Amino acid sequence: MNSFFFTRLQYESGDWDVDQRMPSNLLNSLVEYTTLEVDTRENIVPLSSDEIFKCPFCYISGHKLVQFTAKEKENFEKYVKNGGFVFADDCNHDIDGLFAKSFERQMEEIFGPGELDKIPNNHEIYNVFFEFENGPPTTSQELNGWGDDLVHEYLKAIVINGRIGVLYSNKDYGCEWDYDFRNKRFYKIDNTRFGVNIVMYALTS
Repeated sequence: MNSFFFTRLQYESGDWDVDQRMPSNLLNSLVEYTTLEVDTRENIVPLSSDEIFKCPFCYISGHKLVQFTAKEKENFEKYVKNGGFVFADDCNHDIDGLFAKSFERQMEEIFGPGELDKIPNNHEIYNVFFEFENGPPTTSQELNGWGDDLVHEYLKAIVINGRIGVLYSNKDYGCEWDYDFRNKRFYKIDNTRFGVNIVMYALTS
């Protein structure tokens, strides 16, 4: 099967099964805007499974503690270091929240201190398909003062051989894109367009 498929990573700690309508909404946008062959079903794969090595794009999110098992840690590192792409999104939108602190700690343990770092707002991911001149678009969660009441003006990433392997957001894009795609017509600007950029970067960089 050559069509693109969206994979959500299931991990043993925390609440991995959040923002349940987000994948179908983002997949609809890929159908609408790109010429990609798209499988419109969400693919859920345990991080501890070797199935992840067949996945071109993985999503991980949650509100609670992230404490990978030894096998999950091993697979995460191997997947990313061998050219895989993980989009990690903090459902709390809170740099001091449990998901953020524990996920960042896991990244430090796996890849080393300082490897998860801010990317510049003129990075290729912001213009690979749609143009985002000011870097990452804001979310209603930020503007409404939820979570840590901050607008995060950057995303972080772990870069492997000049390419993003883990893209990390405290902006809660998952919640922002968690609505039925048929309601998109009510939006002046389709807010899933940045998700299209993330996928296109993962597939073409």
